[in-house]
Amino acid sequence: MIWEIVLFVSILYLINIVLLTIIVFKGPTIGDQVLAIDGITYGSIVLLILFSVYFKEPILTVVAIPLALWVYALDIYVSKYLERGDLGA
Repeated sequence: MIWEIVLFVSILYLINIVLLTIIVFKGPTIGDQVLAIDGITYGSIVLLILFSVYFKEPILTVVAIPLALWVYALDIYVSKYLERGDLGA
């Protein structure tokens, strides 16, 4: 029963990632595109954790943590660029 739920939720997250990918390429503003990239990354993190549970491989969970930190750094750099217009120190 739990494996069917994990599979169903994984499919929902894959659909979510595909729809957000369309927004990344057709988004009206840079802010929408950054939010779509955030959604893709967080959806990928959830998928990694679900696959970690499904395949009983804890190393996939360890991979998800740095991925979350990278997307946080992306948000900081993009917001700094939009606010100041440069990425300098």
